[in-house]
Amino acid sequence: MAGQLMVDLYGCDGNIIDDLSKIREIARNMIKEIHSEIVEECFHKFEPIGITYIAVITTSHFSIHTWPEYEYAAVDIFSCDEELPDQVAEKLGKAFGAKNVVVHKFERDIEGRSKV
Repeated sequence: MAGQLMVDLYGCDGNIIDDLSKIREIARNMIKEIHSEIVEECFHKFEPIGITYIAVITTSHFSIHTWPEYEYAAVDIFSCDEELPDQVAEKLGKAFGAKNVVVHKFERDIEGRSKV
């Protein structure tokens, strides 16, 4: 099995979610947290505001998309590890200064054992 963690962060600190260096730092810390390493990373700072950060990691991929005008950030972590640590969402919430964190977990059956 592979897992995907989708984290919606609401009420984020605008000074964090529109700062590319802070986004990169948060991403790198969280990637270490899930016991992975960056293979390649790409990011873009939109004008006037907003950031997209994407990293190919040794266990799959990690992305952050921010909408500072809505104080919102979306983080997606896809990992071929059996389980993503539950603490990641809580740590992301703290790192972004979020007032509300909503987590969605999705498991992918990469071996095709599930019946459709």
